[in-house]
Amino acid sequence: MISIPFTISMYFGRQFFAAVLMMLAALTALVALFDFLELLRESASAPAASFGIIVEMELLRSPWILMQILPFAVLLGGIYAFWRLTRSSELVVARAAGISAWQFLAVPVLLATLLGITGTGIISPISALMFSRAETLYDAYLKVGGGPLSVTGGALWVRQADRGLAPNGIAVLHAADVRLHDDVLETSDVTVLRLSGDTSLLQRLEAKRATLVDGSWDLFDVSILQSGAAPVKQAELLFPTDLTVHRVQESFASPNSLSFWTLPSFIALLKRSGFSPIQHELAFQALLALPLLCATMALVAAGFSMRPSRRGGATRMLVSGVACGFALFMVSEVADQFGTSGAVPVVLAAWAPAVAGLLFAVALLLHLEDG
Repeated sequence: MISIPFTISMYFGRQFFAAVLMMLAALTALVALFDFLELLRESASAPAASFGIIVEMELLRSPWILMQILPFAVLLGGIYAFWRLTRSSELVVARAAGISAWQFLAVPVLLATLLGITGTGIISPISALMFSRAETLYDAYLKVGGGPLSVTGGALWVRQADRGLAPNGIAVLHAADVRLHDDVLETSDVTVLRLSGDTSLLQRLEAKRATLVDGSWDLFDVSILQSGAAPVKQAELLFPTDLTVHRVQESFASPNSLSFWTLPSFIALLKRSGFSPIQHELAFQALLALPLLCATMALVAAGFSMRPSRRGGATRMLVSGVACGFALFMVSEVADQFGTSGAVPVVLAAWAPAVAGLLFAVALLLHLEDG
């Protein structure tokens, strides 16, 4: 037989879920509108960017906007749902009947957690795919400059495993004047340092130019320099690598354009190749923490919305709930900056705001709960 607290929790859960979905749609549409207007402003100086291209770009960015909005939709939707239930005295009657807040909040918190899991596991891969396409359109029609490689000054540093000369060998490659044309990456003045596991120099390769092909660097006009031996000239040499043109492009792209399921393997590749993986690790940990953050927002919404109107201060409590949510957002941004700079560990930067918010919400509910 289904218990009364579970039935009430299911009812409150339906009210909560409907309010969150409504708020998610409204906030996503509002933010997308402002983003669309900004794209229109940028397109004023780019004649090739037609209105249709701008609309397509914004539609492709919409799932990414939804992912950014999701925790705040849970907060605002929860505040609205619980405030309505309090104003209609439904929450008051439930608590007067001896049902604790933890009982009737079980389903809403579970639904918020499931929304976070859905966002991480399902919406995030779709968002990454569409965001990547939107970034491609932005680079082609609106971005001033030569694409993602131009921001590095046209130089490329790569560190990778190299077992050709030593079991635990390492190769460090530096390429200048990197150019990307039609998915073909070409460089000039390439230097490859082949090191042993203890970083002793085993061999040095100097090439006038190189092209990145599948599975290897194609080096041309190569000089092979080795201690105790005369330089060897070679017209062409294939040097194995696990990099591809697509992966080089991704390493300079935003982590938002990578799926949650591909981030771990890509982070490992970045570490092997010598690129900094901090931003990608932060993005991955933030996605892992999203279900907890959504559950936290649901608890914060309940804590700031369950005060009966007859006791006064309902408006102040609601405003305080919104302010608390945005304060949590600011703390997340500050923690993200600390994590990006390496001042704090990535896991701490990603999880600390959600955990701190959860502890605050639980303390607030314990303070309000009188049953």
